[in-house]
Amino acid sequence: MKKVLTIAGSDSSGGAGIQADLKAFCAHGVFGMSVITAVTAQNTQGVFAVQDIDVAVIEKQIEAIFDDIAVSAVKIGMVSRIETIRAVANGLKKFNAQNVVVDPVMISKSGYYLLQPDAMEALVSCLLPLATVLTPNIPEAEEISGRKIHSLKDMEEAAKAIHLLGPKYVLLKGGHREEDAVDVLFDGETFHHFGSLRIATQNTHGTGCTLSAAIAANLAKGYLVQEAVARAKEYIHTAIEHSFSIGKGVGPVHHFYNLYKGAGMLDDK
Repeated sequence: MKKVLTIAGSDSSGGAGIQADLKAFCAHGVFGMSVITAVTAQNTQGVFAVQDIDVAVIEKQIEAIFDDIAVSAVKIGMVSRIETIRAVANGLKKFNAQNVVVDPVMISKSGYYLLQPDAMEALVSCLLPLATVLTPNIPEAEEISGRKIHSLKDMEEAAKAIHLLGPKYVLLKGGHREEDAVDVLFDGETFHHFGSLRIATQNTHGTGCTLSAAIAANLAKGYLVQEAVARAKEYIHTAIEHSFSIGKGVGPVHHFYNLYKGAGMLDDK
């Protein structure tokens, strides 16, 4: 069984962050491991507090995993501080981590800043060059590239600009546009478009975390980037389509729908 590591924050409501990543790993048949960078107090209505984990503890978590276990892929999510970003980057370089998927988490759906403003430069300079795949949404891509994005052409131009910062592939997600979502994958030479029909639901908590985790899992299993993204897109589409209406706000996606269906279990919401 392939082993995949998530380096991210904990979501107390279980819909995003470490919890979503581990669920996605399990759904893809890989063994999930975690390095927790922060603990959040959050639910379907928003993020209410964040406690960053001490950098020395983050470093020890990374060492504990890589010293003992062969890691087939790494997904990076919430890394809110400069010190955290540097510690993660140094750890990945020290252990020559492969198949690194970076989800540049910046702002929660409720508007809570999960990346401190002064940490943007460190994120770009330290983590982007280590990324096999970078998965920004449109607001994140605008921040990284310094460009406004309105059209599909704008997405392509932003992907080009971001690719120059070091990631091998840029998957710019189009979910924030009003039309049906089209994601743009750019490898420095060629664009690939991944289209999907927009699903009429507000329950999209954890979609970015889940998609990037699914890409990492597929890379670990040996799929090339384009196929890994295509499979992850199909997975997240199903997870959103059968999402859960729990809580009073934005509900989580269904990480195990296909497994439950195959086992003959009821899709009980």
